[in-house]
Amino acid sequence: MTEATLQKRPITSRQIVVGGVPIGGGAQIAVQSMTNTMTHNVEATVQQVYDLNAAGADLVRISVNGSKALKGFKEVVWRSPVPLIADVHFDYRMALGAVEAGAACVRINPGNIGGDDRFRAVIEKCQETGTAIRIGVNSGSVEKRFWDLPKAEALVASALHRMEIAENLSFTNFKVSLKASHVPEMVEANKEFRKYSDAPIHLGVTEAGTKLPGAIKSAAAFGQLLPYGIGDTIRVSLAENPVEELPVAYQILSALDLRHRGPNVIACPSCARTLGFDVIAMARQVEEKLGSYQDHFTVAVMGCIVNGPGEARDADYGVAGGKGDGVIFAKGHPLRKVGKDEIFDALFEEIDKDGRK
Repeated sequence: MTEATLQKRPITSRQIVVGGVPIGGGAQIAVQSMTNTMTHNVEATVQQVYDLNAAGADLVRISVNGSKALKGFKEVVWRSPVPLIADVHFDYRMALGAVEAGAACVRINPGNIGGDDRFRAVIEKCQETGTAIRIGVNSGSVEKRFWDLPKAEALVASALHRMEIAENLSFTNFKVSLKASHVPEMVEANKEFRKYSDAPIHLGVTEAGTKLPGAIKSAAAFGQLLPYGIGDTIRVSLAENPVEELPVAYQILSALDLRHRGPNVIACPSCARTLGFDVIAMARQVEEKLGSYQDHFTVAVMGCIVNGPGEARDADYGVAGGKGDGVIFAKGHPLRKVGKDEIFDALFEEIDKDGRK
């Protein structure tokens, strides 16, 4: 895959490495997702890991929620094409087992993993193996000792408390997440946390919902943090097939000019000036075909000459529709006029002529 990595934001975090994937310290934003299969169903879980990786996941998280899941996780690890993160709640022994099984990272929830002694036991095991830890704080499961604080402050306090334990053991191979389903709360917590620590941050809006609202909430949150150096790895949590999360994550990163995967399509919303040219249908058709292209470039589908080469002059390729015809253009310069039925093929002739794939 050809991929442009753009560093246009301040570097505010130190770097750790999770199974060979650098997180923080100026590395490209790592994109991750999580399987929703039953972990003990090894074949289904492995298949989903491969599907997530093909869609662009750098890391994949898997629930290790009991002895059957741990047994399945051990098999999935050696068959996985990407580093795996073991997601552990309640039973710290599952974290110890996942580390022994080869997890690249274990996610621990301070609110339900138990006392500080259990957290120390996980740290000591990770120190032996070089395994990373994600201190994953959620607004819905904050430690009881912090319940009297405002929610954003409670998230930060919980993360800092567990960090202090880790650092007292000379363990710094960790990243932190402060998640909430309420976007302002999540943004506030991450901004506040960054004042106290340079630990790499995993960003996400938890329980964001189905595809459209989940994408909007994630974009609204990430847009207030990533451009300013807050956030080093992301997950867009959707109540969908997890494979659907990856295109959304990359669209957000691309919109922020932080990381690109595949082409970018821009299109005008259409109006009475389109004179019979179906912008919406053409944009969808172009977008669908471009789904198989890996290079990053921009294609514009514009409804008329007003919104054509001029407004889309930065597009690498484009079409401006007309009454019964269309103008194919590149970088704002008209290339040729073609009939209405030739527009789609003519556009891709120009794209393919340059060896774009």
